[in-house]
Amino acid sequence: MTPAIEVRDLVKRYRKGTTNAVDGVTFDVEPGQFFALLGPNGAGKTTTIAILTTTLTPTSGTVRISGHDVVREASMVRNQVGIIFQNPSLDMNLTGEENVRIHAILYHLYPYRPLYRLMPGAYRHQLRELADVVGLGADVFKPVKRLSGGMQRKLEIIRGLMHHPRVLFLDEPTSGLDTVSRRNLWQYIGELRRRHDITICLTTHQLNEAEEADRVCILDHGHVVALGTPRDVKGQLVHDRLYLDADDRAALRRRLLEMKVSFNEEGAFVVDLDGLTAHQVIRAIDEPLTMLRTESPTLEDAYLRILAAGDA
Repeated sequence: MTPAIEVRDLVKRYRKGTTNAVDGVTFDVEPGQFFALLGPNGAGKTTTIAILTTTLTPTSGTVRISGHDVVREASMVRNQVGIIFQNPSLDMNLTGEENVRIHAILYHLYPYRPLYRLMPGAYRHQLRELADVVGLGADVFKPVKRLSGGMQRKLEIIRGLMHHPRVLFLDEPTSGLDTVSRRNLWQYIGELRRRHDITICLTTHQLNEAEEADRVCILDHGHVVALGTPRDVKGQLVHDRLYLDADDRAALRRRLLEMKVSFNEEGAFVVDLDGLTAHQVIRAIDEPLTMLRTESPTLEDAYLRILAAGDA
C-alpha cells in the first residue's frame, strides 16, 4: 500500500543558516492514520509541514504525498491535501462565507456564483453543517473583520475541510477554541476519518490531543528523537508508578530495599514499575498500607523526558 505521507532523509537548511533546520528526517504515515508531529519551538516541525504542503522546497531528500512528489508534482499534491494553519490567512474585507466560497470555487468543487443564495444546495448544506460543527453558526455570514480571533479560527477550519482532502494537515487546530468547540471538532474529524479514510497529520502543543494518535514523531533540533505509537514512546521512557505508604514507614522502606525495586520518597513511596506489575509488588509487601494507587504516564511525561535528555 502506498503511504499517504512518505518522508525520506529530509533536509532543509535556510539561506545563511549555520545548521540544518530539518536534518535527515524519515517517517511514513499510512492511509487513514492519525499521525502527530511534536516538538518544541525551533524543533523543525513547522519547516517539515511547510515542505509536506509544498509551501517550502527541501534542500535534499524526498517527500511524497499519496505517491506524488512534493517538488515535481506540487499541483497534484495540493489537490490531495487540506491545510489548517495556526496563523490565519483570511481576507478580512470579505465575509466568512465569501472566504469559504472562493476556496470552494478555486478547488473546482462548485461553479462560481456571485451570491450565496445562488450557490448549489449541496454547498449551502455543507457550509451550514460545518459551521454548526465548529460552533460558528450564522456568524459565518458576518464580515471577517467583525469576528473574534476564536471565530476566525473556526472559519479557517471550515475552509480547510470543504474539499474533503485525502490528507489533512492540522497546525494547532484547536488554538483559540473553547472546550465545547474543541470536542465537537475532534468528533467531526474522527467521523471524517472513519467515513472517508482521511489521513490526519497534527502538530500541537496540546499533548493530550496527541494521546489518541496512531503514531507520534517527536522532533528536537531538526532530528527525529522518538517515533512510534504513543504507548511505545511512553514505554521506552517512562513507566507506570505505584504510590504506597504505611504507618510503619521504616519497615516499608526496608521491604522495598529488599525487593530491589526503584523507588523514591515524595511524601509517599513512589515505586517505578519497570517491567513489574503493581500486583507483583503489593503481593511481596506484608506491612499494612495506608495508601495504594497506581499512576500511568502520559505522553507529556515522555515528551518532557525526551526534551530534558536533549538539553542535558
